[in-house]
Amino acid sequence: MPLLLALAAEASTGTVGWAAVGLPQMGALAARAAGLELASGMRIDDPGRQWAQVLATVAEAVPVVMVGPLDPVPDRIARRLAAVLRRSGSILLAAGSWQGAEVRMRVVSAAWEGIDGGHGLLRGRRVRVAAAGRGAAAAPTYAEMWLPGPDGQVAPVHDEAARAEREAEAEPEAPDGAGHRELRPVLRVVG
Repeated sequence: MPLLLALAAEASTGTVGWAAVGLPQMGALAARAAGLELASGMRIDDPGRQWAQVLATVAEAVPVVMVGPLDPVPDRIARRLAAVLRRSGSILLAAGSWQGAEVRMRVVSAAWEGIDGGHGLLRGRRVRVAAAGRGAAAAPTYAEMWLPGPDGQVAPVHDEAARAEREAEAEPEAPDGAGHRELRPVLRVVG
C-alpha cells in the first residue's frame, strides 16, 4: 500500500483529483502522509458487482485512479478500460496484477531503520523496488528508496558509498586548486 500511495501522490501533484476504488484498507492519515490531498480525493470502498462500470466512470472524472486487488480481469473488460483511460488521459494504479499493465512495480525487500539494540525510534523504511513491463520497459530495473524516509517523505536512498565512488572517479582538480568541477548525479541501475 505505501508504494501505491506514493505513486498516486506523485502522479496527482498539480491535478484536480484522484480516486481510490476497492481499497477499504486505505486510511486517510496514510494517504495524507503520502502526499495525497484529501479534499480532492474520492473513495469508493466497495464498487460492488458493477466494478468495471464504476472504474470507467471514475476514470473519466479524475486523472489518477487507484484500484484494489481484483479477481483476474477478463481481457474484454481490460481492453475496454484501457480505451477509457487513453481517451480520458487518466492513469490507473492497480494493487496486485492487472492484465495489460504497461509497467509493474513491486517492493522486493524492505527494512525498517532506527531501532538499535531493541530501543530507539523508527527513522524510516528502506525498500528495494523492481519495475518491469512491456516494450522498452521489459528488462527489470531496481531502485532503492525511503518509503517513508527519516523526514516522513518518499525519497531515493542516497548511498554514501556509491557517492564516494562517483567522486573518486570524477576528474581531479587542477594542481593549483583553482579548478572547479561540478558534480552531477549519475543515473545507474541498482542491483
